[in-house]
Amino acid sequence: MKTILVLHGINLNMFGKRDPAQYGTATLAEIDASLVALGTELGVNVECFQTNHEGVMAERIHAAHTGGVDAVVINAGAWTHYSYGLRDAMAILKAPIVEVHMSNIHAREPFRHLSVFAEIARGQIAGFGADSYLLGLRAAVNLLQ
Repeated sequence: MKTILVLHGINLNMFGKRDPAQYGTATLAEIDASLVALGTELGVNVECFQTNHEGVMAERIHAAHTGGVDAVVINAGAWTHYSYGLRDAMAILKAPIVEVHMSNIHAREPFRHLSVFAEIARGQIAGFGADSYLLGLRAAVNLLQ
């Protein structure tokens, strides 16, 4: 069975509490449960990981490289806009990468328009709330077929 790793970056553990107008009311636990359920339906194993520590995220990405992860779905949060270290870690992966965002980063503050991951991701899904994750998982599964 294929494994898809879903990475949640800095502050995303605050979903459901942080700015519901931008991010909705779904908690990270609810999003993860929806992803695992959809993964079962699609015939893939979904592993979810969240951290607020950039080095820990880089180490998890390195483990994905050596651990045979088949695809990655990532919402790096604010790291999206400036973390070249995580971008370089992601570039090591041979697996396809799908970038997701709950809010439409292109309709927000100008600094959010830049994604340092865009060049290495197969695609980007933004602006559909928690459904962005589900769409990203579907895209990752399609990339594996």
